[in-house]
Amino acid sequence: MAKEACIICVAITGSVPTKNDNPAVPVTIAEQVESTHEAFETGASIAHCHVRDDEGKPTSDPERFAALKAGIEKHCPGMIIQLSTGGRSGAGNARGGMLPLAPDMASLTVGSNNFPTRVYENPPDLVEWLAAEMRTYGVKPEIEAFDLSQIFQAHAMWKRGALPDRPYVQFVMGVKNAMPVDREVFDFYIHTVKRLFGDDVPWCAAGIGANQVVVNRWSVAAGGHARTGLEDNVRWDRDSLAPSNAALVKRVVDICEEHERPVADWRTARAILGLPLKTAAA
Repeated sequence: MAKEACIICVAITGSVPTKNDNPAVPVTIAEQVESTHEAFETGASIAHCHVRDDEGKPTSDPERFAALKAGIEKHCPGMIIQLSTGGRSGAGNARGGMLPLAPDMASLTVGSNNFPTRVYENPPDLVEWLAAEMRTYGVKPEIEAFDLSQIFQAHAMWKRGALPDRPYVQFVMGVKNAMPVDREVFDFYIHTVKRLFGDDVPWCAAGIGANQVVVNRWSVAAGGHARTGLEDNVRWDRDSLAPSNAALVKRVVDICEEHERPVADWRTARAILGLPLKTAAA
């Protein structure tokens, strides 16, 4: 039986890494578009996007998201654009200010948890509002699950219609003070998602820092999809920095080849996730 193609998501910038951490981190809109294009050409079919202000600090400014979205649509036609509603970029409803741009997808964390130096707050009223905005603008949520309870919460929201269709769940492992990278937990995540949403549900996994490639390997081998990129990991190995987002994507492409899994192009990725086919000209 042919193995399902693997969707590669590239998290290009994030809210934390700076050029002091790695000069390859794209910060300006032009840098982000160029880096995304290189990753797209290498095999990424989803771009997970944050934006920065003129000082390089994270922001939820809808105008900056609009400029980034337009640039990616122009230079990476068909690529799935996923905008972040993460809490480091803004507070309250400002976190969803870009959703009227109607991106293909947006991240949605349905519960709170600890981060390295702060609490990542996702109060129920904000989660419900973000989910409602995604329904209004036809945005598919990607559930960023930092612990097991958030998978159950996503399922409860889905069952009562708060999520528009079967969500795409991504396990995030390796954030300090949150869920560590643990193989038995990883396997139980997969079991739980399939039990709650069905055996054919697509899922993804992300590992932070040095664990990025570890989780990439686990996910590809287990039939899931993979996230990589400079947001989560600025290093190639202990001794060297990652040269680019594209280089990190190529590493996942190579892992897919090792496991005889094709890499999903944008058309295949859209079919797997139930997203409409479209290009920049559409």
